[in-house]
Amino acid sequence: MNENAREAILAAAKSAAQLHGYSGINFRSIAEEVGIKNASIYYHFPSKAGLGAAVAERYWQDALRVLEGIRSANTDPKRCLQAYPSIFRKSLEDGNRLCLSSFMAAEYEDLPEEVSREIRAFADVNVTWLAQVLADAGAASPEQSERRARAIYTAVAGAQLIARTRADIRLFDDLILSYQETGLIPV
Repeated sequence: MNENAREAILAAAKSAAQLHGYSGINFRSIAEEVGIKNASIYYHFPSKAGLGAAVAERYWQDALRVLEGIRSANTDPKRCLQAYPSIFRKSLEDGNRLCLSSFMAAEYEDLPEEVSREIRAFADVNVTWLAQVLADAGAASPEQSERRARAIYTAVAGAQLIARTRADIRLFDDLILSYQETGLIPV
């Protein structure tokens, strides 16, 4: 097994998890998609929990890179806050998928601990980034920035969920606009 096969397995598992959650990570389906034998997945991932944790870890690491990119591309912290929902919108644009972390969080009680830990890391990365940007924008005191960051993260993830259930990305956009109009997301 080479690194390309490992990456293909991770990509297929991510796609499955965004459509069906942790329960959608199925070695047989992933093997068919990648074009390998079912047992070959075990070369890189000894268990479904190991694969799920690796997918979730990669997901929050990728999200962190995107957030850092937003921050480096925008000197105005309010522009960063306005760009934040775009990372959730992209999943909707890609086949009406849901944020992997949101989907798996709904299955939280049934997840292995190693997967749960990575799902919490995704939320923590988002909240920490938002709190810092809010503080830099002067939109919240240091004491209030984490609380407001959680509200923004939850609202944007919720908007994605509602838009997905309607298969209507315009609904997501309208909800984000309402968050901006009411001041939850500073403009």
